[in-house]
Formats: sequence, C-alpha cells, structure tokens
Amino acid sequence: MERQRSFSIKRTRFLVFSISLCLSLIFFSSFSIWVLTVTPTLQEQTHFLYNKSLPHFVLKPSAQTLTRFGTNFSEIGPEDSILIKTDVRETENSSGFPRISVSKRLHRLDESVTGLGTNFSEFAADESILMQTQVRKSKNSSGFTRISVPEGLHSGLKTRQENATLSSSEKHGVSSSVKIKENRVRSCDVTKGKWVFDESYPLYTNGSCPFIDEGFNCESNGRLDKDYTKWRWEPQDCNIPRFNATKMLDLIEGKRLVFVGDSMNRNQWESMLCLLMGAIKDPRNVYETRGRKITKGKGNYCFRFVDYKCTVEFYVSHFLVHESKARIGKKRVQTLRIDTVARSSSRWRGADILVFNTAHWWSHHKTKAGINYYQEGDQVHPHLDVSTAFRRALTTWASWVDKNINPKRTKVFFRSSAPAHFRGGQWNTGGHCREATQPLNETLGGDYNDKNMIIEEVIRQLKTPVTILNITSLSEYRIDGHPSAYGKKPRKDSSSGIQDCSHWCLPGVPDIWNEVLYFLLQSERKHSFTE
Repeated sequence: MERQRSFSIKRTRFLVFSISLCLSLIFFSSFSIWVLTVTPTLQEQTHFLYNKSLPHFVLKPSAQTLTRFGTNFSEIGPEDSILIKTDVRETENSSGFPRISVSKRLHRLDESVTGLGTNFSEFAADESILMQTQVRKSKNSSGFTRISVPEGLHSGLKTRQENATLSSSEKHGVSSSVKIKENRVRSCDVTKGKWVFDESYPLYTNGSCPFIDEGFNCESNGRLDKDYTKWRWEPQDCNIPRFNATKMLDLIEGKRLVFVGDSMNRNQWESMLCLLMGAIKDPRNVYETRGRKITKGKGNYCFRFVDYKCTVEFYVSHFLVHESKARIGKKRVQTLRIDTVARSSSRWRGADILVFNTAHWWSHHKTKAGINYYQEGDQVHPHLDVSTAFRRALTTWASWVDKNINPKRTKVFFRSSAPAHFRGGQWNTGGHCREATQPLNETLGGDYNDKNMIIEEVIRQLKTPVTILNITSLSEYRIDGHPSAYGKKPRKDSSSGIQDCSHWCLPGVPDIWNEVLYFLLQSERKHSFTE
C-alpha cells in the first residue's frame, strides 16, 4: 500500500512538471516569435548620408529637415510612400547599415516622386543613400519598389524644418516665383548679387554660332573690346549653375521650348540657340524648319534639334495682344486690340515651356500717348493711359493662359522688363552708350519697374502657375552690354548717328538670362509635385 501511494505521488509530480515545462516552452516560443515580428531588422533601419565627402545627416525623430534633396521631408505624411522605378542594390557597410544605391538608370528617369515634392532624376548616378529609420519595403504589381516613410520621421522632422543646414550651392528656387505651390521651391533670390569677371566666359563665340543676326553680332560689326562677354552673375545668397548645354537638351528632349514676345525675347532666343549648339557635334542636325535665315524682318522661327527631337521656337508678338486697324472718320488707323490675344497664339498652344515678354514697345510714342490707338470691341478710345492699357492687355493674355494652358504639361515663364541705357537722349534723339566698356557700380532705375509691378499683379491673379524670370535688376548694371554703335556693320554712305542701347550683344547679357532660366527649370523639375 505504501509503495502504491508513493508511486502515485511521484507520477503526479512528474505530470505537473511535464505540463509546466510544455507551457514554458510554448510561452517562450510565442514570445520569441512576437519579438522577431515586431522588432525591425538592421536592414529596415536607416540613416541618410551621401558618399561624396559631404557631412553626414542623421535623421531621428527630432532631426533636422533633410536638405541635400532640395525638398522638405516634413511634407511627407505618415502613410506617404515613394515609388522608385529602378533596381535598388543593397550592401552592408562597416557599421552594419544597409546601403541603398541609386542606379544610373534612375538618373535618366523623368519620374516625379509622390509626396516628396522632388524629382529623383536629379540624383547623380553614383550617389547612394544610407537610411537609419524604420522603412517598410514591398513590391507592387508593377514591380516598383515601395519605400514607406513612418509616422515617427514625419512628426520629428516637422518640428525642425527651419534648422536645416544648406550650402549655397544646394539652395534652389527663386523668390520672385508667382503662383508656385507652397514649399515647392526653396528661396534663392537671383535678383540680388554682383557681376564677377570670369575668364572662362563666354560659353560660345560669334564664330561658333551661326544664329546671331547682324543686329546683335557686335564683334562682326567692329567692336574690338571683349570684356563685355566675360561677366558672370553671382547671386549673394546662393549659386546658380553654369549653363550646361547637354543637360538643358536633356531637360527639353522631345519637347517644345517657345519664346513669345518682342525683339528682346528674340535676343534671348538667339542666345539659347547659341548656347545649345555647344552640345551638338554635327551642326547639320540643327535646322530651321522653314529654311530661312534669321533676320529682323521675319518674326516666326522654329529650329529642330534632331538628336533630341525637340524644337526651340520664337514667335514675334510685340504686345501679346492683336495689332489691328480701325476706321476713325474717313481714315483707317493702326490700333491695338487690348481685349484680343495675338493671332499667333494658336502656335503657342501645346508648347512644353513658354517664355513670354512684353514691355519694350509700350514705351514708344504712340503707345505712351494713347490717342485713338487702344481698341476694345468696336470702340477706339480717344485717349487711354498707357498703364491702364498695359494692364488690360496683360489681363487678356492671362485669360488666354488660364483657358489654354495645362499646368501639368506646360511650364510658363514671364520675363521681366529689360532696361535700356540711353544717355543724353532716347534712341531717336541722340541717346548713346558707346563709351561704356564696364558694368555700372549702381543702378538708376526706370519706368520699366512700374511695368514689372503690373506684371506681378496680373500674374498673381492667375489660376495657372507662372514663374517670373526676373532679369531687370541684374541687367541694370550692364550698360556695357548693348550694341551701341555696333548694331550694324559700318557703311560709308551711312550718316545715321542712332545707337542701340536697348538690345544686347551676343555673346553677352542674354546668356545670363538663359542661365537663370536653366536654373529655374532645374529647380522646377526638382521640386515639382506629381499632379
């Protein structure tokens, strides 16, 4: 009996021990699985840095805004994600963090990234990203890699977005941009700065560019000094990149770049053609679709760059509205239909990049006087103030833009007024600028500033985003850049003393306008949101 009782007690203890051991094993197994499921692996933890001898940026919940990308990560929502159409190569570095390298294929893509307000095509081919934050990766049905940004990063960065450290070369955008989405472009005021003498300029010569017409070809017309071609504009708070013809052609590949305006815009358009020729090996691959030589008498041109399947076009429109004629009494007189956009507008439609201007012709005697000149409907105003007419004409143009421009496809720029530098009179009263061979030390201002204010006010009312290409203040210093007496070849039978202190020699100041345009296009592309 005692043996049976002892055996029963031992068997009970053994069963209790076995059950306890099994429960413990089940508990620890479940706990281990839960830990492995919840805790992120090293491959899911990140920290951002670049390999090119740049300072390391570490992003933690209270970290600064990442600024090397030219964007603001505080704009990323907790559920936003990045779709990267490229292969992502991962390797571990000495610290154990995964390195996600951006392939060269990604550098060539023109895919905007949702939620970041940046464009990953701006990355260099050999740049790589190291991440130290939780990143959830998966592949969708199209084979894209999805990198989801966690809520912790979003909330931490938002509190520190003003404290990011940027070198001047990494800031992008222009403060004069109008109707640009909030936080779309970082501030870079190109209007404030100085001209720096740079022996590496000009970027082309009059001999290397066949597109400079006689009126702008100062060297061929006898100008001997060359310093006016060697000045580079340097903003005080940031750097703008040197014009790169290959990259610019990449930007406009398969697109239409269209300049619309007066002869000042033709000045800039010719400059753009000359700059782009620096990337063309065979000039025969650039041709005028109508086979005409560029002259002042012909107003519409379309040059095709065969290798890049793009066109660079110019359409003359002195006022952007319709120049017409009307009967007053028994006479037919020239009028300006300030309520009707210019007839060539049908050719502007469908462009990918539009650069408008108007101002120069609004200072002529007939437009300034405004007597029996401005027309609306069937009415010719006996007298209308030029500022009022200018505003109404721009409003007509603005209505056309809102009605005909698709902002998802077309970027619109409006170039501000280009200053003239006549001394001792105007162009027809003995004004001159021949003796000027150096930039001015200060600016004098002019009535074009009033026109610029009207331009900004009208553009501010637009629904369509329009960027002001503000070249007025930087050009005010460049009295030395005009053709002056070298706007045409000297002729023995010519007794005219008229000088050109309005237009600009090429190479020269308009090249810098295009350098600013190139900078703005890069910034717009880099910071554009996917619509």
